[in-house]
Amino acid sequence: MASLALPRSHPRPEPRTGPGSGAGGGPSRSVRHLGPNWYAAVMGTSVVGTAGAALPVSVPGLRTVCTGVWALSLAMLLTLLTARAAHWHRHRDQARAHLLDPAVAPFYGCLSMALLAVGGGTLTLGRDWIGLPAAVAADAVLFTAGTAIGLAAAVAVPYLMVVRHRIDQASPVWLLPVVAPMVSAAVGPLLLPHLPEGQPRQTLLLACYAMFGISLLATLVMLPLVFGRLVLDGPLPLALTPTLFLVLGPLGQSTTAANAFADSAAGVLPEPYAHGFGAFAVLYGVPVMGFALLWLALAGAMVVRARRAGMGFAMTWWAFTFPVGTCVTGAEGLARHTGLDAFRWLSVALYALLAAAWLVAGARTARGLLSGALLAGPARAPGAPVPATARTR
Repeated sequence: MASLALPRSHPRPEPRTGPGSGAGGGPSRSVRHLGPNWYAAVMGTSVVGTAGAALPVSVPGLRTVCTGVWALSLAMLLTLLTARAAHWHRHRDQARAHLLDPAVAPFYGCLSMALLAVGGGTLTLGRDWIGLPAAVAADAVLFTAGTAIGLAAAVAVPYLMVVRHRIDQASPVWLLPVVAPMVSAAVGPLLLPHLPEGQPRQTLLLACYAMFGISLLATLVMLPLVFGRLVLDGPLPLALTPTLFLVLGPLGQSTTAANAFADSAAGVLPEPYAHGFGAFAVLYGVPVMGFALLWLALAGAMVVRARRAGMGFAMTWWAFTFPVGTCVTGAEGLARHTGLDAFRWLSVALYALLAAAWLVAGARTARGLLSGALLAGPARAPGAPVPATARTR
């Protein structure tokens, strides 16, 4: 994903028109312009593995392939964490500028979601290769770190938006910091069987349910602003149109979380609460999944329009992956709890869309990295500041 907008007091510089056309005139391998938006690639890769492994169809070799994708996401996460640490060490001025840039700060939620997504994949897929004890330990560390960072981002980023940022228009990117606790809510129940019975399990499950509420209510506050911006001000700029898919994230992830609660509540909570979670998974998940499909159609139509108008590749294309993946896992959960073939085949169709989007975004990102275009400093208009991320066609 790319940054969404500059502060309103700054003019918008023109994007470069080709790889290697940065301010210095050539491709770059510097981490100076490596922003937190790059964690979206880790999230998108991880969900391809976890969603594929849970598909309600039997495909020979699919789990092995999905485990390989999980291993790739782990390698990407470790590489990116190292690169971002170097960014903070060598380019602290740029890192601080990212926090004060209303277009970039929300992407700090992606760090949390990347840790959580890879951690959940470690316990569901990585256990096949590294063993259950190591998988549980790794997921516990990643879940704890991801949840702490996500909760901090859910408070700090909206605080900065109120007191420091100057923002002209609402953006789907605003959802990123507040959806991170929902990812914690969805993957946290995976750890329940590995905790002592009684209060430890109950505490974790209800903590996940509380984070479900944090994220859901914050989303309900922000989503009308995003839709109102589209209705009142028209379509987003071409390169930012893919960020409309970010709205699918809280919708699909909340449905996934509701189904995870239903899977885990029996034996953890007393009745009637355990049974109530089972009913809630369907009563909540079905209408929300219906709205997600409506939004998918709307966002898809906007992307087709933008593509016809000349939309080129940008890191925003990674918005086509993780949010769609949450809809896959949400449909998989509804298929388990309703037994309906409609949800079963919906999950398969959405997964096909996810896999295609991941292949395209991954290939274009690899090409941009090899050319240096995605790491190069943006071209600068006279008197204009350097925006936080690069764009290439």
